[in-house]
Amino acid sequence: MQANVLVSTLNMDRQSWLEIRKGGIGGSDAAAIAGLSKYKSPVVVYLEKTGQLKQDEPGEAAYWGNVLEDIVAKEFSSRTGLKVKRRNAVLQHPEYPFMLANVDRLIVGEQVGLECKTASAYLKELWEGDEVPIQYLIQCQHYMAVTGFQSWWIAVLVGGNTFIHKKIDRDEELIAQLIDIEKNFWENHVLAQVPPVLDGSEASTELLKKIHPVGEPESETELPLEADDLLERLDYAKSEAKAAEERVAEIENQLKAMIGDFETGIASQHIITWKNVESRRIDSKALKTEHPDIYERFAKVSTSRRFSVKVAK
Repeated sequence: MQANVLVSTLNMDRQSWLEIRKGGIGGSDAAAIAGLSKYKSPVVVYLEKTGQLKQDEPGEAAYWGNVLEDIVAKEFSSRTGLKVKRRNAVLQHPEYPFMLANVDRLIVGEQVGLECKTASAYLKELWEGDEVPIQYLIQCQHYMAVTGFQSWWIAVLVGGNTFIHKKIDRDEELIAQLIDIEKNFWENHVLAQVPPVLDGSEASTELLKKIHPVGEPESETELPLEADDLLERLDYAKSEAKAAEERVAEIENQLKAMIGDFETGIASQHIITWKNVESRRIDSKALKTEHPDIYERFAKVSTSRRFSVKVAK
């Protein structure tokens, strides 16, 4: 199988590239659609593809990821002896045209690709051993699905000073699942104009804040009957969460009692710490009382929305 070339990206500007991306599912969308991305939820992808959500300009992390992509690719070649080349095109699956791929690099003389990444030092443990973060594993499998390739390299610069590269083999079972998930999403949501159900991910929470940042004061609306079912589920989930929190606190307290006045406890397979931590906070109430002019000068007013539920009278 060989991928089709949908369009050349040579000298293409960002806005045109974003428009092309709206016409299908790319590698960075795949994990989000499968519910395996911490950065995007299925609803976010749906709104982007249907033109209801403007894509933000790249943040600092994305900006430096783009800047350092070429350096990561060169270092990969230096360490492996493999030559790489750009593929300035959006590739398209020949059977499932909604599956697109805008790959970082291809290995010269081989049916193999390369994905280049940068990551914070705080994420180093996610790359230890043979592990590849799930969203990037899904991304590479998506690229293999589109291109028909049997393997894909991923290279990452972690914390600006640790270089890691790993080879990912094609997983036919996973690719088959991905195709089903992406086909369902594209046909039953994007084309049908039916948004997927909001999930509990941080991405969905941030999306709601972005779409509905403030409420109209003193306004109200009648909710559908579905709201009552959701409220029952919410009560049950909260009771389960409270019970779980109490169980966690009980176990932690028993371990704290074992440690006592020591800062560190050594178990057969774990190291437990209960350390002293100093913190300094401004007493805003006292500051407002004793120095109201200074308080007003530096007080920052912000608006957010507080969600609460109470029994109607």
